[in-house]
Formats: sequence, structure tokens, C-alpha cells
Amino acid sequence: MAEIVTISESAKVKVLSEMEVPGDNLRLAVKGGGCSGMSYELFSEPPEDVQEIDTVIPHEGFNVVIDQKSIIYLKGMELDYDDGLLGKGFVFKNPLATSTCGCGESFSVT
Repeated sequence: MAEIVTISESAKVKVLSEMEVPGDNLRLAVKGGGCSGMSYELFSEPPEDVQEIDTVIPHEGFNVVIDQKSIIYLKGMELDYDDGLLGKGFVFKNPLATSTCGCGESFSVT
């Protein structure tokens, strides 16, 4: 069975360096908006904010938390981090996205 979300080594390093408080979770979510219809949200969240219906995925050094609505759009996604010359930031490699905008932060599914 494929993992729900995978985190590249470069993304793990960046997440751990950016955590507001050691021990916080990484919240991944999808919301309406952006050029292509839906956009990704990514933020640090304290463990006490996890809801009973959230999916919690343990990763090395932190947990990834995904709400019930977002998980259907994130299955099979890889979170990467690119600090190359053409840009710096998290890269969402989502096999469910049928189109993405130029910045890669919004997507659509059919």
C-alpha cells in the first residue's frame, strides 16, 4: 500500500528547521482558491490542535496531520523542498492534480 504522503529528505530538513516549537506537527491542508481552483496550506501546529477525525502520519522528527476533507486530494503526494536558482520553497508533487498553476501552489482535479 502506498503511503498517503511522503516527505523528501530536503523537505524534512526544512520542516524541522522551520518548526515554531519543537514537537509541533506539520499540518497539510487543501483550501478553495488560487489560480487553478484549490491551493495547498502548510503550517506548524501544536499537538493539542489535532482533531479526532484528523489523519496523523508519523514522520522522522514530526507528525503530518491532514484533515478529513483534504486527505482525498493529497493521497500519494510527495512534499519536496527546492532551494535552487529558480526558486526557493516547498514543492507539491501531487499525482491527483490534473492541472497546476505556474507557481505550483494551486491545482485542480477532475
